[in-house]
Amino acid sequence: MDIDRFTGFVRRCVDDYGMLESGDCVAVGVSGGKDSLALLASLSHLRRFHPSCFGLRAVTIDMGFPDMDFAPINQLCGELDVPYTVIKTDIREVIFEIRKEENPCSLCSKMRRGALNDAIVAIGCNKLALGHHFDDAVETFLMSLMFEGRLNCFKPVTYMSRANVTQIRPMLYVAEEAVESLVKALCLPVVLTTCPEDKASKRREVKTLIASLSAGYPDLKNKIFGAISRLPLDGWGKRRDC
Repeated sequence: MDIDRFTGFVRRCVDDYGMLESGDCVAVGVSGGKDSLALLASLSHLRRFHPSCFGLRAVTIDMGFPDMDFAPINQLCGELDVPYTVIKTDIREVIFEIRKEENPCSLCSKMRRGALNDAIVAIGCNKLALGHHFDDAVETFLMSLMFEGRLNCFKPVTYMSRANVTQIRPMLYVAEEAVESLVKALCLPVVLTTCPEDKASKRREVKTLIASLSAGYPDLKNKIFGAISRLPLDGWGKRRDC
């Protein structure tokens, strides 16, 4: 998929849920993975013609995992003319060495998100763009149903009152396959995580389950996503429908 078509899906999502307004300064949380890099490239492209004329920054939370070099991302940001900030933290040490968490992903997510919120406020941004895509939404919905017994999913737009930051998820109309295609087409510099839990999370289990079920029910993911948006779940009512 080329950048124009990819960004077309991103813009439709942005406009459907009113994610961008005039005067916004948006920080992309760049983990180094394919999703956040695709989002960064797409928002960099979108800012050229979106009527909000939003500002764009990139922020990486370095959690202290070894052998993760963010220099290629710094170079990419230079090419895109996007200011880049790396925040070093001791999240890995806290979770794996001090607390020795048996189920570290939840706490890691909270600590990382808190560090991101603090960082973007410090650099003058009011919105945080996260790289969740279509498949992430489907997986999160099923995880909530299977492990919590409730119908729930993250929202396209979430205001975090404590941090005074609004989280937006502009890639909800983009499938993971399209993300992978864009990353390959643009040769984006993916930084592979060295987190020991990366291949053993509950999300990985659900992703495998969905892939297995989709072999017999090819429209499964589309139907689940449709159910999320047609109910709609809290926060999923489109601004364009108002």
